[in-house]
Amino acid sequence: MIDWPEKERYTAEDLVEIIRILRRPEGCPWDKVQTHQSIRKNFLEETCEVLEAIDADDPRMLREELGDVLMQVAFHAVLEEEQGRSTFEEICREVCEKLVYRHPHVFASAAGQNAGINGWDALKNKEKGRQTLADELDTVPATLPALMRAQKLQKRAGRYGAGPAEQEEALAALDQAGRAWQTAARSDAGEQAKARAAGAMLFAAVDSIRLAGLDAEEALTFASKAFCEALESGRDAHQTEE
Repeated sequence: MIDWPEKERYTAEDLVEIIRILRRPEGCPWDKVQTHQSIRKNFLEETCEVLEAIDADDPRMLREELGDVLMQVAFHAVLEEEQGRSTFEEICREVCEKLVYRHPHVFASAAGQNAGINGWDALKNKEKGRQTLADELDTVPATLPALMRAQKLQKRAGRYGAGPAEQEEALAALDQAGRAWQTAARSDAGEQAKARAAGAMLFAAVDSIRLAGLDAEEALTFASKAFCEALESGRDAHQTEE
């Protein structure tokens, strides 16, 4: 057993120290054997639970779920520390430096460093050395949810004049992709061919949604919620009739 003094107030540094203790040989059997890869999905699950708390507008739930995400950050930071690659302090320092750098309209030091550069995206491009469309597309994480990634790729491509620029053009592309999907779905085409046609239709739909100023990921989330509510309502109505 480890003698840990109880505190009235805990800090982020305390959280990191607790993770370090759990990782010790005499610590928790589960925690001390985890790796970045083994808890990778945990990070995603905790993030999704934060989104659920936000959608529910539940402050108590949000506080708890944000704490779980913070714990994930601390855990991965300690794993990096153990490998001698970075520390929690370095992670905090870099994100603070980035926030200052990307807000030249607020911080005087950043204003001098970024004279003549306007906009968050332009500052990110300078910071990361992105100069071409290929550079921009390469830095969109492949691990993003498919709809979110498609919309981000389309937005970046649009800044270089690639893809539909007007809604009518996007709707025409969606109509064409939709007809191609119907043909493929009714045919004896192989699974790969049908998947490509279905993907092209979804990609075109995302482009149209983007140009309407909407978020495709959120739109589908709302549709899924409405679907579940309609089924639930129908089931309740059926039970009432019985």
